Amino acid sequence: MIRNKEEQIFASVDAREEALTALSREIWEYAEPGLKEMKSSRAIAKFLEAEGFRVELGVGSIPTAIRAEYGSGRPVIAYLGEYDSLPRLNQEVADHKELKYPDEPERPGHGCGHNNLGVGAVGAALALKDAIAAGRAQGTVRFYGCPAEETLVGKVFMVRDGAFEGVDCVMTWHSHAYNGAWGACYTCMNSVKFHFHGKAAHAAGHPFDGRSALDAVELMNVSANYMREHVKPDVRIHYATICSCAPNVVPDECSVWYYIRAPKRRDVDEVYSWLCDCARGAALMTQTTFDIEFLTGCSEVMPNDVLEKVMLQAYQDTGAPRFTPEDHAFAEKMAETYPDILDRDRRVMKEEYGVDGDGKFLCDVVFDKVIEDRLVAPGSTDVGDVSHVVPTYQIYVAGQGIGCPGHSWQMTAYSGHHVGFASMLCAAKVLALSGLRLLEDPQLVQEAWDNFHAHQTEPYVSPLPEGLMPDLEQVKN
Repeated sequence: MIRNKEEQIFASVDAREEALTALSREIWEYAEPGLKEMKSSRAIAKFLEAEGFRVELGVGSIPTAIRAEYGSGRPVIAYLGEYDSLPRLNQEVADHKELKYPDEPERPGHGCGHNNLGVGAVGAALALKDAIAAGRAQGTVRFYGCPAEETLVGKVFMVRDGAFEGVDCVMTWHSHAYNGAWGACYTCMNSVKFHFHGKAAHAAGHPFDGRSALDAVELMNVSANYMREHVKPDVRIHYATICSCAPNVVPDECSVWYYIRAPKRRDVDEVYSWLCDCARGAALMTQTTFDIEFLTGCSEVMPNDVLEKVMLQAYQDTGAPRFTPEDHAFAEKMAETYPDILDRDRRVMKEEYGVDGDGKFLCDVVFDKVIEDRLVAPGSTDVGDVSHVVPTYQIYVAGQGIGCPGHSWQMTAYSGHHVGFASMLCAAKVLALSGLRLLEDPQLVQEAWDNFHAHQTEPYVSPLPEGLMPDLEQVKN
């Protein structure tokens, strides 16, 4: 009987393969940046409405966020989907670098596969909806469309606005070069801009009348770089200077955009406070002023051992993505564009994850075996804040060749290729099967909450300053 239910879940996804692939390709073509996903969010909302979901487009303070629901009662199982793109990744689906829109070289592209992430979660929600509609399961399925993941805005504001109240378990996925469990080491982060204000003057004729905002930024950056020696080894500080000026003018306006990352929220807060002192010192030294624009922050990811077991078992029962010979040939050609990274990643997988002697993995560019060990990633994700208010878990699904650099033209090409679509369909099945088992066994849901409380050492506090709103002005541009 269980096997029959599995086949019904898989059949629900397979029956929509063409429609899901078309939707993913449509979003890949739109390639809209965070908070500008107007066409992408409308396409997903319309798709879900046609399937009988109760759809809300515009959740909390974000107009491109989606909450869609089918069914009634508990448990409430939710899936997270993303659909924002990255700047300057205009790319054809090709094994070489080629602009899809030659007249728009700066056009964004889906260099992280979010076209597939969102639609894969949609596919899972639809399969679970079919089970509820047929009476094979009882409860509610929700899909959350989460904008602006790349800038770590969407889910943090959605959590702050109470969007996940009443949810019992949350699941999601991300494309990677291999298949496996989600690690718990995504980092907390603050994204903040420091805007310095000086006094313009002729740089040669009377520089003594000016006060350089650029000097203030440079001094702040110097002090931040000296600070690196005295922060914990796992803290990361990155910055980009933003200044439009000419050498013969003392710049009166200049900004610097900082990311501060660390495994724990308290470490980010401490370094951020110190960085603000650096800004104050730089302003004093240059007789300038400054103000702070806090963009967003996110929390570390809290693991859930119960959901991990549920999803890994579903993963094993589903199997890895079904790649074609053409997919392998495409990946082999792509690998020629990043040979050094490919060799390094193969070595890392062997040394850190114990994949030793697996000739298929070591020789083939696309890895199609499920890894059961928990994987670790050093970046940041706004999924972390969701994990602090409801039991949450995520898996990796192979949707690119081993060694493929993230946020790259190569990843953009994979995202619009069958490799990415095969990954998406596999993820939909794993997520849907996991959701079905949670609906069938409320005890698992209770155990997931027990594990959630065991990991939660202190109450969740939003990293966002009180009253902060997302920058929706860019939506109007």
